[in-house]
Amino acid sequence: SISGYGHTVPLSDGGKAFCIIYSVIGIPFTLLFLTAVVQRVMVYVTRSPVTYIHTRWGFSEQLVALVHALVLGLVTALCFFFIPASVFSSLEDDWNFLESFYFCFISLSTIGLGDYVPGEGYNQKFRQLYKVGITFYLMLGLIAMLVVLETFCELQELKRFRKIFYVKKEKAEDRVHIIDHEHLSFSSVSDQAASLREDKLNEPFMDVPPLTYTASDFSSLNR
Repeated sequence: SISGYGHTVPLSDGGKAFCIIYSVIGIPFTLLFLTAVVQRVMVYVTRSPVTYIHTRWGFSEQLVALVHALVLGLVTALCFFFIPASVFSSLEDDWNFLESFYFCFISLSTIGLGDYVPGEGYNQKFRQLYKVGITFYLMLGLIAMLVVLETFCELQELKRFRKIFYVKKEKAEDRVHIIDHEHLSFSSVSDQAASLREDKLNEPFMDVPPLTYTASDFSSLNR
């Protein structure tokens, strides 16, 4: 569970071992599933509407994206926080609106403290169906929250703000200077070696042995 309320925990060693193995497999699978769903939902909920309004009416794409993100955030807050909080406050006997809103926020933000858990009263009608409905609500709410976050992350204003915290990359000009310096150093060594060979060849009545170089020769040339 991503929310992880913590009101139900394994007690035996076997249960704890199974919980570890299940979490190692289940958490990455859940994240991959949510990522795949969010990427597909983003096409229909964010990218297509912004592109359509921008091309159809000619508004600035950045302005359309900003207004769309704000409207999407308000609709998500209404559908997954305020309305569910009202429903929980009416279905749960001991919860007021603030406690119900608190439960929605703690659950959809994946904090999951476990101090408020719905459907724990044994006298509730359709308790099992109520639990299933809460599961679907949490899954849809997590997808909606991720879609909203991804929508805001694609805004140009936030991208420029995030660049402040990025580590600056090495400039291309600096790399060119380093490469040129290395090339010049190698060329100077080669030129000096060629001139030394030419001087030996010009000396009269001398047998020219095969030209070989050692590391000490290059070090002396560099000096």
